[in-house]
Amino acid sequence: MTLLGPFRLSDVHIPDPYPLYERYREDDPVHRADDGWYLFRHADVTAVLSDRRYGRGGLPAPLPAGCPHLRRTASDWMVFMDPPRHTRVRALVARSFTPRVVERLRPRVDELAGRLVADLAETLDEDGRADLVDRFAAPFPLLVISELLGVPADDRPWFRARAVDLQQATNARAARRSDAYRVADTAARELDAYFRAQLSRRRTADPAGVGDKGDLISAMLRAAEEEPLGDDVLVGTCVHLLTAGHETTTNLLCKGLLALLAHPYQLALLRERPESLPGAVEELVRYDGPVQLISRRAHEDGEIGGRTIRRGEKVTLVLGSANRDPRRFPHPDRLDVLRDARRHCGFGLGAHYCLGAPLARVEAETGLRRLLTGLPGLRLAADEPDGPVRYADDLVFHGPSRMVVRADR
Repeated sequence: MTLLGPFRLSDVHIPDPYPLYERYREDDPVHRADDGWYLFRHADVTAVLSDRRYGRGGLPAPLPAGCPHLRRTASDWMVFMDPPRHTRVRALVARSFTPRVVERLRPRVDELAGRLVADLAETLDEDGRADLVDRFAAPFPLLVISELLGVPADDRPWFRARAVDLQQATNARAARRSDAYRVADTAARELDAYFRAQLSRRRTADPAGVGDKGDLISAMLRAAEEEPLGDDVLVGTCVHLLTAGHETTTNLLCKGLLALLAHPYQLALLRERPESLPGAVEELVRYDGPVQLISRRAHEDGEIGGRTIRRGEKVTLVLGSANRDPRRFPHPDRLDVLRDARRHCGFGLGAHYCLGAPLARVEAETGLRRLLTGLPGLRLAADEPDGPVRYADDLVFHGPSRMVVRADR
């Protein structure tokens, strides 16, 4: 075993973290760093994800005292809960946010994607360029989530701005912006008030549930009549759905398209066999997933890979490394849109498996298909002075903050 120094996020080359992952995966796969343990192999990562002896244990880091609204909202997000509370809240959402509901939404998702692509095509600059993040990949999932939740169309620009502000509270962004927590706390307060008003409006109007062409908020209200959880949980869940499904899908769309443009043969294969797009989305998540890291806390002493993990210690699961583990995926650094990649852990596993995965798949399939068919000659704008792609300085929510593309007019 080669002795490696402590794994530090500051040492990772954000646009391509995979060579560094490989070094740790091969030489020190259960790695002790300054802030806890890091796991790099697929078998170890999936074992922890499926083991109830590891949980979330609440918010991953204490929020500043001046963030009461952010603290209250985030404490009601499923992603930070452990059983039995997590089980109750997840059951509430799962009853309302089913794959059948998502499939029913598919035609509307396609309509929204088609409209955005058409608008982008009509408003390319004189050189045929546009920032795909700003013009498509960021607004698209927010429009879909707004549709799912039943947010009125007139509110959606405000909704998008609050979602962007709330995301400033991630550790990487807060470290770069002195007012990040204040901005995020204000957004949390405003979104809290907004969704409480939505709950009140639906209770007053008593609309039909989601099964009768209603929306997810109405469906959760109906489900909550049988399993009362309180408005704090309902509001927190609405905000969580907004944040969890926004940036991750934006990154999936951008990085999926980047991977295809970098592999022309695979792109041509996908064009020839469009029916393989659902499987290709799984491979794109495996190859370069939108979330690279998630963390857990050990609830009791245990052992992984011959190393002793003590109760209370933080364990960071490097999903991006696990999905490139050659022990699970042969030739893992090769993009293969026909590969059976279903055992990737890009959406998690176990009790915290992403409830929004069916929606993310529909958005990725629809968005990529619309981009590839609606923008002839789509390619990166290689002559950009600073390069066409600029990554956000964030390894958890991993993806471009700017991606300039060119298409034929």
